[in-house]
Amino acid sequence: MPVRVKICGITNLEDAEAAVAFGADALGFIFYKKSPRYIDPLRAAAIIRALPPFVIKVGVFVDEALEEVSRVREDASLDRVQLHGDETPGYCAQASPGVIKAFRIRGRADIEKLSLYDVSAFLLDTYVEGVPGGTGETFNWEIAVEASALRRIILSGGLTPDNVAMAIKTVRPYAVDVSSGVEARPGKKDLEKMKKFIDEAKTA
Repeated sequence: MPVRVKICGITNLEDAEAAVAFGADALGFIFYKKSPRYIDPLRAAAIIRALPPFVIKVGVFVDEALEEVSRVREDASLDRVQLHGDETPGYCAQASPGVIKAFRIRGRADIEKLSLYDVSAFLLDTYVEGVPGGTGETFNWEIAVEASALRRIILSGGLTPDNVAMAIKTVRPYAVDVSSGVEARPGKKDLEKMKKFIDEAKTA
């Protein structure tokens, strides 16, 4: 079965519609105000209303109050919430169902933490001090191989059209996630790169 593809950091309808047309399975909307890819929940809701129902819409939050996550989830009709901060297992349980917990990977010790969480999927990203995501840097994929055999893993961190096929062949993840690797600039996708990324991922 082809790996699933999530295009993250969507800020406009043109990019969203292009991603869907190219074959993306999921789109990510970032509700973390410090991110250069932040989108207002009302704007995200308008984009989501224009999308086909079979595309999974994911809201990305970083250490946000549970009440705010629930409100945005309902207002924007999100299918999943991706928690990209230091959220505890208890927090994730309260935010369920449909929780994707992100981990910023420095070494094997970070992978061992996955067993503490009962969530729908885990997103593995690259650890960069003070930056919760969208770093454009890879981590050692070999660390993720063991986790991928046991859990539903979404591989992220520095993926591009040029390396995604190798990443998939190495890790065999449930899905891959890309943001900066297919951008013209923060918040605006390069449509050619995005199409190539999805094509490479689907044929890996």
